[in-house]
Amino acid sequence: MSRRALTLMVAGFLTLVLGVAGTVLPVPYVVLSPGPTENTIGDVKGKPVISIAGRQTYPTDGKLSLVTVAYQGGPGTRIDLFTALRGWLDPTIAVVPEETIFPPATTAEEVEEQNTQEMTNSQDDATAAALTELKIPYTSAVTVASAEKGLPAHGKFTQGDEIVSVDGVPAADRETISSTVRKHKAGEQVTFVVERGGQKVTVTVPTVAAKDGTPIVGISMAIRYKFPFEVNINVGDVGGPSAGMMFSLGIMDKLTPGAMTGGKAVAGTGTITPDGQVGPIGGVQQKMVGAREAGATFFLTPAANCAEALAAVPDGLKLIRVETLHGAVQALDAVRTGKGAPGCSAG
Repeated sequence: MSRRALTLMVAGFLTLVLGVAGTVLPVPYVVLSPGPTENTIGDVKGKPVISIAGRQTYPTDGKLSLVTVAYQGGPGTRIDLFTALRGWLDPTIAVVPEETIFPPATTAEEVEEQNTQEMTNSQDDATAAALTELKIPYTSAVTVASAEKGLPAHGKFTQGDEIVSVDGVPAADRETISSTVRKHKAGEQVTFVVERGGQKVTVTVPTVAAKDGTPIVGISMAIRYKFPFEVNINVGDVGGPSAGMMFSLGIMDKLTPGAMTGGKAVAGTGTITPDGQVGPIGGVQQKMVGAREAGATFFLTPAANCAEALAAVPDGLKLIRVETLHGAVQALDAVRTGKGAPGCSAG
């Protein structure tokens, strides 16, 4: 056999081996691709994405679409090498290290559970932000979400306890409660008053030092809002907090006369706080692709994501920079009236 023939045969064999290995060899990466979009002022599977009871609503038009990212891979379902290579060659797809999506020592089920909880929280925060912007009053309370086993609070608090005060200080928000606890030295007693089953109960627990030395009692807290009417949000299997701003805009559009978009197709993304601050999100490039494929011509972009978005904005999609819910409303007013909305800049 000639040297050339032998070389070709060995090369062919190695190519075959690599090809077979590529189809079965799992790699610790996750493929991110454009996910589905949902019009927050429209329907999903025959049901309104946002439904409001107990308050007058108004017909609207156009689209205020939330955007999502689909992922492939993760613990227990790792992708193969060829899938990763195809993703690296596709500009609409991102291939990221597995720990970017799944922190070490977490399972896919735990991440899904966290995403579901973040979605629930973002819906409540979005409703609060919308009502704040519309100057519709509501109240809120800090509640006990859980008490960690092995820490002083375990067995002393019940999930759902509404914290009224700590050491006599009204429990205005989570930071007030945490800062009051941190004023104690490890081992000192902290006195909570909680409302449980309609009754006020006094709970006294000692603090312990966390790993960083911070005094804690071992509770995690959540906010329970008390809105003057009912707002329900239906998005199926979508998880995470990044649709918060779009939920707020959808709620506002339904609660006010006229169409906020003027009938135009607008998509966007961004977390939201109850006071209307818009925060950055992940996967903005894939979300822009999904928005454009769904027909959007304007994309509400968190200011912190602008530089990344500008590097890969699809043709026909205008980026609009937003920092607050109020700014997003003003930008939609500019879109509706044909005036210039604030665009993204690289700086």
